[in-house]
Amino acid sequence: MSTLADFNDFIAAVRKDTGIASFVPDESGLVSVRVDDTYNVNLQFVKATGKVLCFVEVAELPKDAPREVYRDLLVGGLFGKDTAGGYFAVEPESETVVYNYFFDLEKAAADLDDFTATLEKILQLCDIWAERIRRVLAGGPEDADEKATAEIAVHDMIRA
Repeated sequence: MSTLADFNDFIAAVRKDTGIASFVPDESGLVSVRVDDTYNVNLQFVKATGKVLCFVEVAELPKDAPREVYRDLLVGGLFGKDTAGGYFAVEPESETVVYNYFFDLEKAAADLDDFTATLEKILQLCDIWAERIRRVLAGGPEDADEKATAEIAVHDMIRA
């Protein structure tokens, strides 16, 4: 079973490998990094499982968001549709859509390049969903070819 010390060593290795100085965990095992002034990528060590929870705020929904947005998120959550092995949650007070993905710490530490590539793919996935949500909120019709291309990209994006 992985420990907080293992997680801290892993994050130090990620920091060294990527050159991103802000990869620094707090005392509870939380790392929060702002990426391209768009997303906060959070990595939280989960002591009970030895996993690393990655969570990213994707979009903030208005209180009157159409049910289509919630339906898409529910389908993604229940059936893994277009989520690449992760899942979405909606924070009830702020109506913020959050993408969540669990990493096995031992596997991630064994292959830093794969871990970093997966983080990049998670951000690409968040871009796809943020745009999808934006289109629904704007009330614009979805282009069928664009939607199909995005769904194929999401399906192939992250190893589950």
